[in-house]
Amino acid sequence: MKVFIDGKEGTTGLRIYERLAVRSDLTLYTLPEEQRKDPQARREALNAVDIAFLCLPDVAAREAVAMIENPHTRVIDASTAHRTAPGWVYGFPELSAERSDAVRSAARVAVPGCHASGFIALVAPLVQAGILSREQALFCYSLTGYSGGGKKMIAEYEGQDRSSLLDAPRVYGLSQAHKHLPEMQALTGMAAPPVFCPVVGDFYSGMLVTVPLTAGMLQNRATDEDIRTVYRSLYTGPVVHYADAADENGFLSACAYTGRDDMEISVQGNRERIVLAARYDNLGKGASGAAVELLNLMTGAQQTEGLVLC
Repeated sequence: MKVFIDGKEGTTGLRIYERLAVRSDLTLYTLPEEQRKDPQARREALNAVDIAFLCLPDVAAREAVAMIENPHTRVIDASTAHRTAPGWVYGFPELSAERSDAVRSAARVAVPGCHASGFIALVAPLVQAGILSREQALFCYSLTGYSGGGKKMIAEYEGQDRSSLLDAPRVYGLSQAHKHLPEMQALTGMAAPPVFCPVVGDFYSGMLVTVPLTAGMLQNRATDEDIRTVYRSLYTGPVVHYADAADENGFLSACAYTGRDDMEISVQGNRERIVLAARYDNLGKGASGAAVELLNLMTGAQQTEGLVLC
């Protein structure tokens, strides 16, 4: 099985490369440094492999797809470009057996966004179960490590001349036009995207996504225990799993799953005020780990091959 990573020098691409380079079931197609941005060299590579990973800005990802003429080249796109595009499968197989099957047979698969992964994992099953109305207005608070901002933000946080403003968490996406909002709405089936509050903190990687609810927001007399029942039934692992007692003495750390590729789903609060929570690594199930999981499903390998789950 021949694989090419277009954009392997970036944060996501490099992690994918490190995971795949040690595997004996794959052959990695690489370009010399002087050719990695050469359009003709990239075109040849994209058409010479079985699986092409795109770890590129959105415009470059669309250009790369347009270069592919080989009908046997399947694509896993880690950019935002194709997450809601017709003909592409959204790569969160844990949502249903049907979606998992769709990933296995797809020619074009989009890797979910890091923030979006947690929100969709929490909300989509509740909409499907009739616990949340599609018309319900929702809020999402998501805390991430700075590696989610790529090389530029990593350099900003780790540079010798870093600003003191980086010492405290920073809210961003203030215009409510964050690039993950379209997939957050589309994959949950909500009538509108949530009010979204992403926050970047002074830690390298890790993610905690929360969605607060009140009892009055639930449909059909559902309770917090009904939510737990839905999650227990759906998220049984090995990658996404439900946890009954997920907190650490009353705290939830966004770093709890740093370096791992799995995701923990939990329900906090009480019958009147509920907090849905998803914890994972923004570079793991939120990016590179998710991409490797998709590769495994598409190639018939064990789903967890090459993943770090503990």
